[in-house]
Amino acid sequence: MSHTVLNTRTRLCRLACLAPLLCAASASAAAPLQLWFDHPAGDWERESLPIGNGALGAAVQGGIATDILQFNEKTLWTGGPGAAGGGYDFGVPAGPQREALSQLRDEITRNGHVAPERAAAELGRKVHAYGNYQSFGALQLQFPTQEKATNYRRQLDLDDAVARVSYDANGIHYTREYLASYPDGVIAVHLSADRTHSINFTAGLDIPANRSADISVAGSRVTVSGKLNDNGLSYETQLQVIAEGGSVQRSDDGIRVSGADSATLLLAAGTDYAAHYPKYRGVNPHRAVQARADQASHKRWPALLADHRADYRALFDRVSLALSKPAQSTSGNGRVRAAPPIDQWLQHYPSGNSRSDRALEALYFQYGRYLLISSSRAGSLPANLQGVWNHSATPPWNADYHANINLQMNYWPAEVTNLAETTAPLFDFVDSLQQPGRAAAQKLLGARGWTMFLNTNVWGFSGVIDWPTAFWQPEAGAWLASHYYQHYLFSLDDNFLRERAYPVMKGAAQLWLDTLVTDPRDGKLVVTPSYSPEHGDFTAGTAMSQQIVYQLLRDTRDAALRLGDGNFAEQLGETLDNLDPGLRIGHWGQLQEWKQDLDDPQDHHRHVSHLFALFPDDRINLTTPALLDAARTSLSARGDAATGWSRAWKVALWARLHDGDHAYRILSAQLRESTLPNLWSSHPPFQIDGNFGATAAVAEMLLQSQRGVVQLLPALPAAWRDGEVHGLRARGDISVDMQWRDGKLQSARLHSGRDGEIRLELPNNVNVFTLRRIGDNKILSLRDNAKITAFSARAGESYLLTSGEQPVAQEAVL
Repeated sequence: MSHTVLNTRTRLCRLACLAPLLCAASASAAAPLQLWFDHPAGDWERESLPIGNGALGAAVQGGIATDILQFNEKTLWTGGPGAAGGGYDFGVPAGPQREALSQLRDEITRNGHVAPERAAAELGRKVHAYGNYQSFGALQLQFPTQEKATNYRRQLDLDDAVARVSYDANGIHYTREYLASYPDGVIAVHLSADRTHSINFTAGLDIPANRSADISVAGSRVTVSGKLNDNGLSYETQLQVIAEGGSVQRSDDGIRVSGADSATLLLAAGTDYAAHYPKYRGVNPHRAVQARADQASHKRWPALLADHRADYRALFDRVSLALSKPAQSTSGNGRVRAAPPIDQWLQHYPSGNSRSDRALEALYFQYGRYLLISSSRAGSLPANLQGVWNHSATPPWNADYHANINLQMNYWPAEVTNLAETTAPLFDFVDSLQQPGRAAAQKLLGARGWTMFLNTNVWGFSGVIDWPTAFWQPEAGAWLASHYYQHYLFSLDDNFLRERAYPVMKGAAQLWLDTLVTDPRDGKLVVTPSYSPEHGDFTAGTAMSQQIVYQLLRDTRDAALRLGDGNFAEQLGETLDNLDPGLRIGHWGQLQEWKQDLDDPQDHHRHVSHLFALFPDDRINLTTPALLDAARTSLSARGDAATGWSRAWKVALWARLHDGDHAYRILSAQLRESTLPNLWSSHPPFQIDGNFGATAAVAEMLLQSQRGVVQLLPALPAAWRDGEVHGLRARGDISVDMQWRDGKLQSARLHSGRDGEIRLELPNNVNVFTLRRIGDNKILSLRDNAKITAFSARAGESYLLTSGEQPVAQEAVL
């Protein structure tokens, strides 16, 4: 166990003497975070168990006679510079398109709207060599024919990010373990049995046919290298087989192991991709791949496993969640009853068994955190539409990066669920888009700064496609820039704000200083042409466009003031004063999606883009009750049914409306109707943003921190009557633990990373509370019927809030 994890759990247990906060370690032991099947995967999308280390991903299928471990490396893409057929132009024309843009704006001014097909004909571009994310290949393990296996189990343990397959055959118990190690940069498989000399198999690599493949076998290592036929991207993968006992021999299919006590297989992979505009090529991958394989091969399995666990758990163990009282014993023998196979568990959800349903909901929350750690680590590309997992040469939507919500949603849980490190690939990726994004700004909009539009790939695509209802969203750069500022608000890292966030934000804001147009109807600055994803006509000043641009200019102005860039802050302030706010209440009480009152109360489209100002932004809040009611009216009219990612967004929106029961109703529907048996979210097909969005939305139900106020249990549903959560993060560099019973907050612990005031908002059902500083037990506040309290916090100190007459010890040691 890592030092960080041990300290966290010890601290939580010691706090139990201060208030009835439960020990996270014992809660975890009572209810392991695990999903399992009683059969091998029959369908990659529905039943594979994913493992990953950010750059590498694999799907565990667990066949008995043949086990296929399909794997990915995130930089293996077709398309881009040098692709077959040529013509890759980053989606940007050779020269400015000011005339076409001006004509379309004039048409919108005259007629009020333009059909998407007309807009695409003027501004869209046929895509050349865009490319697809690729499967790297598959590790195939062939085992001798055995009698029928019994007691089969294929499981994924979220507590240590290890997948396992076990079964009995011929009187022997076999176990396979699979992990993707971030410290060692490899996928590792360990085969063992409870009888010596029982491990027999042949291992080989199956490489797709759309590339050259030079195969060599030296000793117990297989190397496959070559180039993609499409674009000449160089790739290499190495498989090292290490056996304890028995023999290792070369075979026609790869490596044969006979009579071993155990065996470890190590898989490393890479390409010569580099995120350097405009060629996107680096060094040949051979040395880096071989170095990773060599380093890992010098370790025995216990060391590989221990290093992997320590690295992973230092992130994952920061947050625990229980949504019911701890079980004393449900099986009659002092043990907690085991969960059923995940496909059966999900099929019977809701089961009528409150504890079982709550356990599945908590597992789903933590699964999103697991997937984010597994698909987004420093040094790799960000999580794409499928995270890091893809088994196809032509995956849905290219398995790329859609920036009209999907890429952003992938990172919604990062800050609030204490995984800020996972944002590093996102920021590196957006940084790499600056140069092509400047070309897009100049050629497509005639502006300074940078942007991108609806979608992008690993090749710096920053322009437009020609799909009429999904090609135009120049606000995408502004939305991505907002993630930098959110990272700052959670961390209060001034160096990050100055060196990373502000240059990106300023460039995105400059584009809009040049691009906004005065609406002749009211003199307000608007985005035109403007489109509300992914329906309706092109107009001027749609709500989402205005709201995103407002958020960017507001945040950039605030950052400029913090950093002393007064002249730019003044420019932004003047623009904000004249900017159309994108917040209007229509004739049936709705928040208007368009500047004109065009909303149809029978419109049930999956996008609820005009509610951006409610979430992820916070301009619509409890201090704007009329807008809050209008947002509620719009959200109610759209209905609860949707695709996976849209349901996740709606859960977060209802949480911001402080309607926990409605949020929970949609979350429950997402589990029932938009979740595959392996808990991957389904659009359909599989699209991982629903997982990430749902995890973030659950956190929003439990903790919010916008507008400088930390809100405890703002949207707790009746179904979550009892529970506890440890380790969530609030803006202002604050960590929060909470415990509640019978729907009421019992206690909360806040740890401050910085000096400053904390404003704390309690649930409506908490009337009496006591706030103490942990360490000296000093009472800071003791109030009746006060919903908000403010107190001065010191960096490194913790504070305990107890409601009612909770007993408090005289002292505490952290």
